Amino acid sequence: MSQKTLERARAYQAELTAIRRDIHAHPELGLEEVRTADLVAQKLEEYGLEVHRGIGVTGVVGVLRNGNGQAAVGLRADMDALPILEATGLPHASQNPGKMHACGHDGHTAMLLGAAKYLSEHKNFNGTVNFIFQPAEEGLGGAEAMLKDGLFERFPCNTVYGMHNRPGLPVGKYITGPGARMAGGAFFDIVIEGKGAHGAHPHQSIDPVMVACHLGTALQSIISRNISARDQAVLSITQIHSGDAYNVVPQKATMAGTVRTMSRPVMNTIRDNMERMTRAVADGFGATAELDFRLIFAPLVNNETEAKLFADAAASLVGEENIDRNSPPGMGSEDFSFMMEAVPGAHINLGNGDSAALHNHKYDFNDEAIPYGVALYAEIVEKKLPKGQID
Repeated sequence: MSQKTLERARAYQAELTAIRRDIHAHPELGLEEVRTADLVAQKLEEYGLEVHRGIGVTGVVGVLRNGNGQAAVGLRADMDALPILEATGLPHASQNPGKMHACGHDGHTAMLLGAAKYLSEHKNFNGTVNFIFQPAEEGLGGAEAMLKDGLFERFPCNTVYGMHNRPGLPVGKYITGPGARMAGGAFFDIVIEGKGAHGAHPHQSIDPVMVACHLGTALQSIISRNISARDQAVLSITQIHSGDAYNVVPQKATMAGTVRTMSRPVMNTIRDNMERMTRAVADGFGATAELDFRLIFAPLVNNETEAKLFADAAASLVGEENIDRNSPPGMGSEDFSFMMEAVPGAHINLGNGDSAALHNHKYDFNDEAIPYGVALYAEIVEKKLPKGQID
């Protein structure tokens, strides 16, 4: 049956490739995915699903019911593009300058539409499937926006599943594992207020540049001295801005960066120590400083049972030899994590072949991967909601 699932999914490839390339040619940034949402809603209606719009601003949910089963599964894909000028030169390249599907969300959307088409036609399940098309994954809070709009209250799910393409992994292979799979991510800004003066008279100043230099070094000690060596964490200062002239000690300096951790408690420890150190270092120089620390992504944590079942479903399609069930976690982030904090589930990577890296101006989703996403979504639904199940 599983091999037939993959074969049937391949029958949709031409249609889904055309959809994917259309979305790629018309990329929209987070919370602006109006055209994409229109296309998704249109296709879901064609497939006979109940369609709900405007969940999390531009999010879409399609509902498909079959039989008398009371259990429900959620399948999720992201829809937004990135603010990147595309340089692929492909016939379906972006027609919106400065916007590009450089992370494969066009492919993810097409795969989930394919799963909706497959399951609506074959109906080899008993229960409810909620197809969740999420906006604004790229750091703009799309998952939380959908949750605040009552996603799981309006569309209850017992479990939820998602996937992402992986450049460099051959098409037809999958990577997953139990526990923390991707890091939680936070952005921070620090504003340092000193006292400006002539560059020739620094003794009359309170130099915010000196504060920034010392604080930049001090903050790195949080990872080495406040976090256990057993825990994974990254603190990167990626911006420092101050001053406009050679001969002026500036009044203000700003710093910004990101923190990545594999658990909420570690993230909280870093935040608390950053607040303490920011105030203390600035005070030592006679300056003041304020930290704005914003959690953008929760750690993505696979439920152990669901991760195994998702991997089992993948293995039934392509064989155990094409599944890595214990790959090391990565420090990148994914805001599907917020949905997985609310409902147990699992996330998996599928191969995108020899493509450019994610977020690269020459990246393109590999259309040969589409059937593997469609078939896996269909397979996990049929495993979770088997015919004859009532409870």
